[in-house]
Amino acid sequence: MNRTIDLRSDTVTQPTEAMRKAMAEADVGDDVFGEDRTAVRLQERVASTLGFEAAIFMPTGVMSNEVAIRLWTRPGDEVLCDAHSHVVDYELSGMAALSGVMPRPVVTGRGHVTARDVETARRPRSYYRSEVTLLILENTHNLAGGTVTTAADMQASITMAHELGLKVHVDGARLWNAAIALGCDLKELVQGADSAMVTLSKGLCAPVGSILCSNRAAIESARRIRKQLGGGMRQIGHLAAAGLVAVETMVARLAEDHAKAQRLAEITSGARGASVVRPDTNILFVNFDSPVAQRVGDHLQASGVRASVMTESALRFVTHRDVSLAECEFAGSALVEAAGAVIEAL
Repeated sequence: MNRTIDLRSDTVTQPTEAMRKAMAEADVGDDVFGEDRTAVRLQERVASTLGFEAAIFMPTGVMSNEVAIRLWTRPGDEVLCDAHSHVVDYELSGMAALSGVMPRPVVTGRGHVTARDVETARRPRSYYRSEVTLLILENTHNLAGGTVTTAADMQASITMAHELGLKVHVDGARLWNAAIALGCDLKELVQGADSAMVTLSKGLCAPVGSILCSNRAAIESARRIRKQLGGGMRQIGHLAAAGLVAVETMVARLAEDHAKAQRLAEITSGARGASVVRPDTNILFVNFDSPVAQRVGDHLQASGVRASVMTESALRFVTHRDVSLAECEFAGSALVEAAGAVIEAL
């Protein structure tokens, strides 16, 4: 291969030519005044797609999640979530720093906080105990390996949370991947949730942006919080235009990324000292039975393949539009060779 094959994340995707053209020609205005027409179109489109009243453009998924946490909690509350969810591992303790709340983590098998988990987390109310007031569900789940949660399981958890008086936020950074893998409508995965976030800058290839959806009153509150956090932007239609192209043209092709990940898994399953679980979507974890991930990763990079070293014994590969099936096959063979070389040298 003559170029680097970057499988660290689907965030490395480049915007398409159609996106670049749309960005250059976007009809824009000052979004702080609510006058960016392209941003309004994107927000209305995504809100309708997910089945919510309203939506707001956010620069990042982290800001979307943290604004949602601020919306549904008060300082001193607890947030029920998977122990390895994005809000726990990748948001710099944002819920504590920005909202004064703390996680109540649940260890799950595949990253989904089940209805039973929600029910078990309930404790008798007492003045000396903090209260769990928010449930966060992540679908797909990054650190569980891009696993998907079915609409039925999502609904069961949402229903139980509401019965116990909790609000529910769905971290759907890769929710479109889940819908494609399950063959279901996006609305089915978030029905009844109080808010949901989707990201445009991963497999959909937009250069930047996430969308937070909820009811109209909550989105107006979210607009104030976004401004306070420094997210009050101006002519964001140049970014929203790419997002519109993403949601209109890039969703169906996510199935190609899933197929690439499955092919990569087939090849890497032969790696020495490694175990691979067949991926649900576009994320593949390769787990080694010894602490060799960094050395294997270094060997791979020398071969022109980049992967993420997640722990001392795990590598993550994420397939996307900008890496072909043939390049994924090359990466798989390179991993088999790298693992063999590293383990042989031990």
